[in-house]
Amino acid sequence: MDTYTLAVNNLKQAITTAINKAIEKGELPQAEIPQFIIETPADRSHGDFATNAAMAGAKSFRMPPFKIAQAITSNLELENTMCERFETAGPGFINFFLGSEFYSNAVREILASSEKYGRSDFGKGEKVMVEFVSANPTGPMHMGNARGGALGDCLAAVLDKAGYDVWREFYVNDAGNQIEKFGCSLEARYLQIFKGDEIQFPEDGYQGADITELAQEYADKYGDSLVSISGEERRTALVNYALPKNITKMQNDMAKYKIFYDKWFFESELHKNGEVKAIVDLLKKKGLTYEKDGAVWYKNKQVLTEKLLKDGKSQKYIDSLELKDDVLIRQNGNPTYFAADIAYHKNKFDRGFTTLIDVWGADHHGHVMRMKGAMDAIGYNGDRLNVVLMQLVKLVKGGELVKMSKRTGKAIQLGDLLEEVPVDSARFLFNTREANTQMDFDLDLAVAQDNQNPVYYVQYAHARICSIFKSLSNDGISLRECSDKELALLTAPEERELINHLSLYASEIINAAKDYDPTKITRYVTQLATLFHKFYNACRVKGEDEGLMQARLALCECVKSVIKNVLTMFNISCPEAM
Repeated sequence: MDTYTLAVNNLKQAITTAINKAIEKGELPQAEIPQFIIETPADRSHGDFATNAAMAGAKSFRMPPFKIAQAITSNLELENTMCERFETAGPGFINFFLGSEFYSNAVREILASSEKYGRSDFGKGEKVMVEFVSANPTGPMHMGNARGGALGDCLAAVLDKAGYDVWREFYVNDAGNQIEKFGCSLEARYLQIFKGDEIQFPEDGYQGADITELAQEYADKYGDSLVSISGEERRTALVNYALPKNITKMQNDMAKYKIFYDKWFFESELHKNGEVKAIVDLLKKKGLTYEKDGAVWYKNKQVLTEKLLKDGKSQKYIDSLELKDDVLIRQNGNPTYFAADIAYHKNKFDRGFTTLIDVWGADHHGHVMRMKGAMDAIGYNGDRLNVVLMQLVKLVKGGELVKMSKRTGKAIQLGDLLEEVPVDSARFLFNTREANTQMDFDLDLAVAQDNQNPVYYVQYAHARICSIFKSLSNDGISLRECSDKELALLTAPEERELINHLSLYASEIINAAKDYDPTKITRYVTQLATLFHKFYNACRVKGEDEGLMQARLALCECVKSVIKNVLTMFNISCPEAM
C-alpha cells in the first residue's frame, strides 16, 4: 500500500475509533456510525486532509455537527496516523496536518520503488479489452483517429498500471457494405482510365483521391487486364489489391504513432467462421427477430423498452428516445454492420474479457444503448461494455482553422499530422482534454520548443534534474541514502507541496482507471513539473548543509523518477538533456 493510501486508511481508523469511544462515554448517542470521507483540500493551508465525519453524523446522532466534531476530537489519538495535529473549522469540518514521518516515508517509498512506483493491484488482474481507432480500411485515417489513438493507447497504459490485464485491439471492417462500395468505387476509377467519361461514378461511391491513385497503380502494373472480365471478378481483384495496401498503411501509421496492438481483428473472420450467422440464428431462437420487406429485423425497441422499464425509467422518458428496430439481414441476404458488431462483441466476451472498453466517435452515441441492449439480449451483461465517446478535433494554426494539407492540398490525414508534428507532442496534447470535450489541436503549440508546449515543459523538468545530478557529479557529489533526520529537514512549503503531490500518484492512476480518463495523468505530471520548478527556484540544492543537500537531491530523484514513469507509460520520450 502506498504512503498516501496508508495515511488515509490509518486516519479513517483513528476517526472511527474516536467515534466509538465517544459513544461508549455517552458523549454521542448510540447510533450506527455514518459513512464519511477523507479528502485532500484544494487549499493545503487549511490542512493536508479533511473529514466530513461530523456533518455526515448529524442525522444519525441528531446533534449539531460542531458538537459532534468536539466529541470526536476529544477522543481522537493521532498515534499511527502520520498526522501531527488537527483543528476544527466551519460548521464541523476536522482538518489534519501531516507530520515529518509522512514526508520521509513518501520519499523513501518512491526511491525504493523507482519505475514500479504508482503500480497497484487495484484491477486484480481483471481481463480488459480496449478497442480503439478501428478506422474504416477503405480510406486514410483522419484527425479523429489521431485523437482516438492517443486516448485509447494511454487509457490502456493507465489500466495496466492500475493492475488490470489489458489487451489492445483494432477492429478492421474488411467485409460488408463498405467493402462493396469500395470495390465499386475502384472499379469505376479503373474503367475510367480506359473508357473515359462514358463510365459513371457511383453516386454513393468513395470520392477520395486515394481511390483514383489505387486504381491508377493497378492499371500501371497490370494494364487493362480487368476491362473485359465480369464486374464481380474485376471488383474482387481490385479490392484484393487495394485493401491490403490500405491496411498496411494503417499499421505503419499506428507504429509511427507508437501504438502497437495485441491483435488486428478482421471482421471477415466473423463471417467465415459463421459467427455472424450464429448471432442472427440465436436472436431468432429467442424470438427477438421478425421479417419485413424481405429483410430480417431485430426487436431493438422491445429489448430496450423492457430493459429501461426494469431500470425504473418512465414510459414518457422511453418514448422520448424514439427507439427503432434494426435490420440484421438486408433484402439482398447480406448481414448488416450491426449484426457483425453484435457477433464481434460476443466474440470478445467469449475470449474471456470481462470488461470491454470501446473508444468511439461522438456520432456513435445512439449505437451505445443498442449494443448494450443486444449484449443483454444474447445472455451477456451489457453493463460490462463501456464506451468512451470522443468529440471532434479541429486543427488550428496561427489562430485559423486548418482543413487542408499544404503538402498535398487534400484533407489532413493522420500521416500528414505525424510528418508535421513530433509524435511526443501529438500523444501528449491529445491527452490534455477529456474525450467528451471538443478540442482545438494547435499546430504551432505542438511544434513549439518552449514552456508553452506542455510536453516540452514536462520533459524539460526531467532534463533539468538530470543536469543537476550531472553538475554535482562533476564536483564529486552523488546521491546517497538519507537518514530520517536528514529527510525531516524538508520542511519548506515548496518541498512539502512537492512531496504531497508526488504521494498522490498511485491514487491518481487508480482514479484515471476508474473514470477511463488518461488526461488526469497528463494534468498530474504537468502540475508536478510546475511544482518542481517552483521548488527549484525557492530551494537551493548545491551549497547547502550536506544533510539538507542530500535530502533535496533525494526529492529531485523522486520527481525525476515519477516524470519518467508517466512519460514512459505513455510511450513518450524522456530526454536527459534539452
